[in-house]
Amino acid sequence: MSNTNRVIPLTCSGHTRPVVDLHFSPITRDGKYYLISACKDGNPMLRDGVTGDWIGTFKGHKGAVWSARLSKDANKAVTGSADFTAKIWNTQTGEEMHSFNHKHIVRATEFNHDDTKIVTGGKEGLLRIYDLYRPDAHPLEVTGHEDTIKAVVWNEEHHAVLSTGDDSTIRIWDLRTMRQRDIIQTSSPVSTMSLSADGQYVCWAAGKTANFWKLDSALEDIKTIETKERTSSVSLHPSHEKFVAGSDEDLWVRIYDFNTSEVKDVYKGHHGPIHTVSYSPDGKLYATGSEDGTIRLWQTDPTKPYGLWQKEVEI
Repeated sequence: MSNTNRVIPLTCSGHTRPVVDLHFSPITRDGKYYLISACKDGNPMLRDGVTGDWIGTFKGHKGAVWSARLSKDANKAVTGSADFTAKIWNTQTGEEMHSFNHKHIVRATEFNHDDTKIVTGGKEGLLRIYDLYRPDAHPLEVTGHEDTIKAVVWNEEHHAVLSTGDDSTIRIWDLRTMRQRDIIQTSSPVSTMSLSADGQYVCWAAGKTANFWKLDSALEDIKTIETKERTSSVSLHPSHEKFVAGSDEDLWVRIYDFNTSEVKDVYKGHHGPIHTVSYSPDGKLYATGSEDGTIRLWQTDPTKPYGLWQKEVEI
């Protein structure tokens, strides 16, 4: 394990309760990218992805927000909440565009490839797909899970939606038929699941494991890395050479070598367990969200100036 440089994170304050989900947008046409956060305070926030500067807060939920995702152009956001709704927001104005009612807590949300549809999941164990061009139409509903759905991934290239959660399964649904195509049994309930920034890998945390599956490979080719602590969230660097992991058992951020499975670096900055981690689309920083109510942005390579880190950081 090496720690040759002291990494000083940027602290993004504003939330008043635990931060439970983070998502970076892709790099937009203007060369920027953005960060959205979901928090138990019920107020998802939008920030500049590089600096962490607050842009706005989406007001309208009446319960904890468990999921937040940005569209590919960052012009829209979708959030899922304990108030039994998923909401679509205009990120330019902060206005609510649509609100979709559910029968229980919404834990997972995601846009499709062209941001014309969303998929949601939650306490009902039911997947719903909504058409944003026809927001008042009845959604397509898919059953199969036996417990809470905590994460969903939409992968248009492989005509699939993936869903996972407390029933220790990842279910792969064929978008052409909306029938279950495959199932992955996991060793423990899955806490988080996401696509890598380049869309090649599905990454998930389950118990004391970090897991990675390349979408164009067989289901047997899942890479599972054992961790000493319970892993709450993982994110793969765009280079596929390393990944960041957070734990809800301690305060440490860990960087692993993807090929050797060894811990390369360990950093402390939060004052509470870490619930969510995410690499930026350019791989130059990663974000962490914690029980302490803060978001922290960490420079991937402390020796190179980037964003607000304009000077080399030394011990």
